Amino acid sequence: MLTLSDVDDNLHFILMFRGLRGGVRDQIPILVQILHQDHVIRELSANISAQEQDFAEVLPDLSSREMLWLAQGQLEIAVQTEGRQRLSGIITVRKSCDTLQSVLSGGDALNPTKTGAVGSATLTVHENGTLEYQIQIAGTMSAVTGVTLETKPRRRTKRNILHDMGKDCHDGKAWGFWTEANARDLHMLLQSELFLNIATKDYQEGELRGQIIPLPYSGLWARNEQLPVPLAGQFVSPPLRTGSAGHAWVSLDEHCHLHYQIVVTGLGKAEDAALNAHLHGFAELGEVGESSPGHKRVLKGFYGSEAQGSVKDLDLELLGHLSRGTAFIQVSTKLNPRGEIRGQVHIPNSCESGGVSLTPEEPEYEYELHEEGQKRDPEDLRKDPRACYFEGQLRPHGARWAPDYDRKCSVCSCQKRTVICDPIVCPPLNCSQPVHLSDQCCPVCEEKKEMREVKKHQQTRTPNEGCYFDGDRSWKAAGTRWHPVVPPFGLIKCAICTCKETTGEVHCEKVTCPRLTCSNPVRASPSDCCKQCPVKEHSPLELADSMQSDGSGSCKFGRHWYPNNERWHPTVPPFGEMKCVTCSCVDGITQCRRQECTMASCSTKPDKCCTKCKDSSSDEDEKAKSEEPRTGWSF
Repeated sequence: MLTLSDVDDNLHFILMFRGLRGGVRDQIPILVQILHQDHVIRELSANISAQEQDFAEVLPDLSSREMLWLAQGQLEIAVQTEGRQRLSGIITVRKSCDTLQSVLSGGDALNPTKTGAVGSATLTVHENGTLEYQIQIAGTMSAVTGVTLETKPRRRTKRNILHDMGKDCHDGKAWGFWTEANARDLHMLLQSELFLNIATKDYQEGELRGQIIPLPYSGLWARNEQLPVPLAGQFVSPPLRTGSAGHAWVSLDEHCHLHYQIVVTGLGKAEDAALNAHLHGFAELGEVGESSPGHKRVLKGFYGSEAQGSVKDLDLELLGHLSRGTAFIQVSTKLNPRGEIRGQVHIPNSCESGGVSLTPEEPEYEYELHEEGQKRDPEDLRKDPRACYFEGQLRPHGARWAPDYDRKCSVCSCQKRTVICDPIVCPPLNCSQPVHLSDQCCPVCEEKKEMREVKKHQQTRTPNEGCYFDGDRSWKAAGTRWHPVVPPFGLIKCAICTCKETTGEVHCEKVTCPRLTCSNPVRASPSDCCKQCPVKEHSPLELADSMQSDGSGSCKFGRHWYPNNERWHPTVPPFGEMKCVTCSCVDGITQCRRQECTMASCSTKPDKCCTKCKDSSSDEDEKAKSEEPRTGWSF
């Protein structure tokens, strides 16, 4: 792990080793190198403890050229020991599923303004250190004259501009790349120390300003596929000159459920931070009056700067407004209860003509429709470079479905030409008599089965019937427990989700792994969450001891079961069948003995254990019958 100093261009790093072999020495000498295109530019030697194989160091005073290489992923770190063991890897910018975003408002400008304008930005840092930015600007009082990326000013009148984006701004949108960012610039970006500033003809120092902040990953896939909707006071009817602004991601899934995430800023006073978000429908290009309650739907009340949630039962008229682009999402405050900022929302959909929804008798996973609830044109799919071909069908990027090879217990997804299929893993149930239903992969408790049968008979869906899970966009029955499938990561075995019966909410918690007493725990399967102690290899003597505790009735020997009173020659790898040893199952206990041979001068057949003479076989059989089997191996 590596990081820069907050002030100086010093590179701090810590190396954590596992499995280095130092023989009998307490100290292991290592050589650490920083390379650029296979040329060593920094090098240091050190000794690390054989017990604590961690090493921390600082590379001081990186040059401007080294800082640029560091940002662009052109530096490699290598570690080498005396035994010629060598480990190396490319130093890259920290990867994250969070969204780098910024809401630009007048209230956050260096000289605060109240014009009702908004700026909305999303940014992406690529592996080569290039910063891609997409900025939307709306509602400014005059023409935009400058779009800049800046640091926090040391004095109010002294701005520090890192990059001018004005050349990329056209018609209220700026899209471009910054290819010259160095490691210090990217460090400040990831530390939320950079700002975007919008200057206009009337406000030369800035009409809008916003801090670039990472928005934690929440499972809302729309953030990766579309730009947010800008929310501004100028979009309210009538327009409102406010210092507040915001943006929102809004999407519909294949069940016609609305999912949203809203970020606001510039509200100012703390008492104004009690917000209520509403979704309004437009009959025409105007505000729907209070006399039309059917066009208004409360989403959520929230405090602070963010709101997120979903709505499962939008009426068809409101879904129609979303499809036609005559709907808007609005945030109101105590000072402006009729709306302080607003943005128009357009989500083409076919929900108003009969949306798609899962009924109790349908399979637990059904992903045949495209994410947005509509079929994709086959010709468009063939042209889409992100589409996937699987089981003879083209699937759009982001689609999820049940594969033909396992319609009930597997789920697949298309992620940029790659198909990822995961089995549905069923966690243990808290009941003694689980029941397997024909339409579901995982068993349920008996009481859940009875409850589902009642609901199936009623043919209605009540609010407490189930939960909608954003991760894989599927309905779960009330009381169901499952390991979540979270695209694009797949099955998450380290978490268990539960659908609460009373509230219809999904509650997910991390799996607690048991404490282990062994020194080298392992994962039995790479997909397992918890490690376990490796299985101890047993000798044949130990196997005999364990077999004798298997209980009454039949006996288990190796991988095979033998009925009571059965006799057999055991097979011991790598020697094969042991013809000189006979095992028998006596009331659930395996007993094995070696056949005792008498002295003889006659010939021995290759497939026989003992040397036998003519007319001696019957005597030996009688002798064998008179002997009692002995416990354990006897050689």
